[in-house]
Amino acid sequence: MGKTSPYAVSFLVRFIYGVMQILTKVAFNQGTSTYVLVFYRHVIATMLLLPIAFATERKTAPQLSHKVCLKLFVHALYGVSASLNISFVGLNYASATSATAVQNLQPVLTFFLALLLGMESLKLKSFHGIVKVSGIVLCAAGVVVLALYHGPQLKSIIQHPLFHHTSRVDIHASRSWLLGILLQSLATVLFALWTVFQGPLLEEYPSMLLNMTLQIVFATVQSFFMALVMERDFSRWKLSLDVGLVAIVYSGVVVSAFSNYLLVWVIDKCGPVFLAMTVPLTFVITIVLSLLIGEAVTLGSVISGALMVGGLYNVLWGKRIEQVALSKQGGIEANAASLDLEEQESGVPVPLTRDSIKGCERED
Repeated sequence: MGKTSPYAVSFLVRFIYGVMQILTKVAFNQGTSTYVLVFYRHVIATMLLLPIAFATERKTAPQLSHKVCLKLFVHALYGVSASLNISFVGLNYASATSATAVQNLQPVLTFFLALLLGMESLKLKSFHGIVKVSGIVLCAAGVVVLALYHGPQLKSIIQHPLFHHTSRVDIHASRSWLLGILLQSLATVLFALWTVFQGPLLEEYPSMLLNMTLQIVFATVQSFFMALVMERDFSRWKLSLDVGLVAIVYSGVVVSAFSNYLLVWVIDKCGPVFLAMTVPLTFVITIVLSLLIGEAVTLGSVISGALMVGGLYNVLWGKRIEQVALSKQGGIEANAASLDLEEQESGVPVPLTRDSIKGCERED
């Protein structure tokens, strides 16, 4: 594979996530329960990952302590099961493009939370500090625009939607729209917090595959009880040959299992900063796919997404300037190498809390 491979793989990953947003939104519009979909998605991911983890890690994995198990359970609760359930409920109230726009906040929120936890620095008197702050402000402005301004709906060149019951923006449902944006933002905060804590967790229990597999197993149990409480109509638990089943299988196999491997591969080749730079691609792909199937795309979603993308790149630019300055002082090389190895082992896209400065220069 050549030097262009990381770019192709990154585009594929973002395309996978864009398709997931559309499939799940269509499934919800056609009556699939959000809580049941999350539960079945985790079931499929568990069935795939548990045998692989057992076969490859049973002899080499470190012993699990009660303390580590408890931490894995807690991280799975808020960062995997709760964040995904909240995100999908929010997707029910808003559109796929608005949900994807909010997800552009994740790298910036990761930086902000790491800053609050003392894992990141911010020098307001320096140029890179000002650039970072401007990025955070742009992202905040994007969320405000998304919540308060719909704007005209963009028309698709496709006159007949590919799916029936695709959503249209209802100007009278502003409260529902606002609730959807707030829920999406909360889910993004939870996932960013989960991302920040994955580094320390992997230091304590360094087996990446077992770490992630156990969290998904715990999330499966948690999602089951969430669905049991929230979805009392057991007829909605039945699977049938419809778009809901396609969304469940796609999310479990392609997103939870396959795309995670691709994320690790991209981080290994080009580092986490490169991966963060590709996040806005999901937003662009979702807009295109939404227009093709007749899903609601409003001018407000596009404007807010552009603001959040600008904020993301400002923060990344500020980080780049800061690290170049540190590298000139000669104090970053050894530290960056060790932290980069840690992120490669984690498989978690943590683009802002522990950055590296490396290019896509290696080949297979």
